[in-house]
Amino acid sequence: MNRAIGMIEFSTVSTGVTAADKMVKTSDVELIEAETVCPGKYIAIIAGSLSAVQAAVEAAATGYPGELIDSLVLGNPHESIFPAIYGTSAVQDISALGILETFDVAAILKAADTAAKTAVVELIELRLAKGMCGKSYMFLTGEVAAVSAAIEKAREAIADRGMFLDSSVIAHPDEQIIRSVL
Repeated sequence: MNRAIGMIEFSTVSTGVTAADKMVKTSDVELIEAETVCPGKYIAIIAGSLSAVQAAVEAAATGYPGELIDSLVLGNPHESIFPAIYGTSAVQDISALGILETFDVAAILKAADTAAKTAVVELIELRLAKGMCGKSYMFLTGEVAAVSAAIEKAREAIADRGMFLDSSVIAHPDEQIIRSVL
């Protein structure tokens, strides 16, 4: 499958909407999310073939460099990213809970993809800058060693851009915490 996702994050809503429009007009891509996020930034996430997504993201990113915060293209993203973005993951049990926070949306998507491909873990949720002053986070679960390895590898994947904020792994979280996460 030649499926990819791409995203742009702009500091202004007007430029973000204009750039998202340019993305969908540039290539045969599907707009899977486009919205204003805190603190008045705009994100757009697209899906399609790798070449189409690359062309669309490049057109948007190079067309409006002054307002661009970040952009990302993920070729062959892990299949659990989509349900985690939409909050529809079918996780029933949490053995260990991994949490990772970033300063932007592109970093959390890259971190989530890396974590899901590193170990046998399930992505629970990806919160993309909504209600978080532009920060993003992910929850994932699995066995303690797998969650620890996934979180560590995800941290390493985003460390070079300075977008990592914080992370933790909770072995066997309390039932009250599990209910709040699920």
